[in-house]
Amino acid sequence: MLNEQARQIAGRWVQTEGATLPGFGGAFLTGSVLWGDPRAALDPASDVDVMLIAGPGVRPGKFAYEGALLEVSSMPRIGSADDVLADYHLAGSFHLPCVLADPTGRLSAIQRVVARDFAVRAWTTARCAGAMDRVRAFLGGMDPSAPLHDQVTGWLFGTGVTTHVLLVAGLRNPTVRRRYAAVRDLLAAHGRLDVHETLLDWLGCAGLDAARVEGHLAALETVFDAAAAVRAPVYRFDSDISAVARPVAIDGSRDLIARGLHREAVFWIAATYARCLAKRAAAGERGHEDGLLDLLADLGAETYADRRRRADRVLAGLPGLWETAMSLC
Repeated sequence: MLNEQARQIAGRWVQTEGATLPGFGGAFLTGSVLWGDPRAALDPASDVDVMLIAGPGVRPGKFAYEGALLEVSSMPRIGSADDVLADYHLAGSFHLPCVLADPTGRLSAIQRVVARDFAVRAWTTARCAGAMDRVRAFLGGMDPSAPLHDQVTGWLFGTGVTTHVLLVAGLRNPTVRRRYAAVRDLLAAHGRLDVHETLLDWLGCAGLDAARVEGHLAALETVFDAAAAVRAPVYRFDSDISAVARPVAIDGSRDLIARGLHREAVFWIAATYARCLAKRAAAGERGHEDGLLDLLADLGAETYADRRRRADRVLAGLPGLWETAMSLC
């Protein structure tokens, strides 16, 4: 299947299913399928991201449809074109022909403005600043009393959004799962792989070898399958930890390792591990924490105090990260 075919499938789902949902006000594509070459083959480890404008409580999630894996999220409304230009995730979608359904014409009008002004430096800088704020919010909001999976998620995503600061500066896709691989490509193109090593060091995986990462992925497979076997509809990422989503969560990480990007695979392995534990907890299940603790030990982030020290290193490094980002604009 080609990316363009996957986009068409998403459009058909919106027209036949999405448009019937409460409060439907339109839909647009986002993510790697939108950013990718329409004529290129769809990555087997990729889903097709669709955002609906819809009423509260609309959460279709991840599911198979006509041979594609759709990931459908929703938001209640979208702001002005300026609001979108300042938001690094929304702007990344709207600078491309992303609109799938637009009953009022408003989304298309916003898309035209964002496509025109996306690369204006003032807007790029504003989006980088927004990503920096997300780093500070995640790392500043770490709670030692929270469950382990929530503690890890806050530290991990706060650290991982540092890649988005640079990807946004370089007008690249601020991808979720492949963020460290994507930022490596960007920094290699600018002769700044030294910065990439810093990003990996902040995460704690700069010195990990492939065999160790493969071992962590094998441990993750066990807990993933255990978490996929239970239902937890109240958990936001319930459908992400399911049999249909296994190619993204597990096979996608295995592909990175096979391509020599084992260190870049660590972020999503850890994030998925935390989500598996969170889903099991939401379903009233316990156990499987040891594998995550082993991974955290390898990252130098086993205890809250360890994670706090690592977070503080990232926060202290943000002025240098900003300098790098501005050099990429």
